[in-house]
Amino acid sequence: MTPDRLRECIGLLYWSQKQLARILNRDERGVRRWFSGQNAVDPPVAEWLETWGRFAEANPPPVYNRQSDD
Repeated sequence: MTPDRLRECIGLLYWSQKQLARILNRDERGVRRWFSGQNAVDPPVAEWLETWGRFAEANPPPVYNRQSDD
């Protein structure tokens, strides 16, 4: 998983780097290294993020008209 795809996947999920670290019970420094490309994303994590990223791409959240409170 490239750093760009990693950013894309967590963006689709509306997660921050900090949230991803918390979800994975990982140190934030290690997660930052994935985003910088300094370290490769662990294969099981990459596969899991790809699965969720593809799901989010295919199932975006509903869009509501902010002018209506219904």
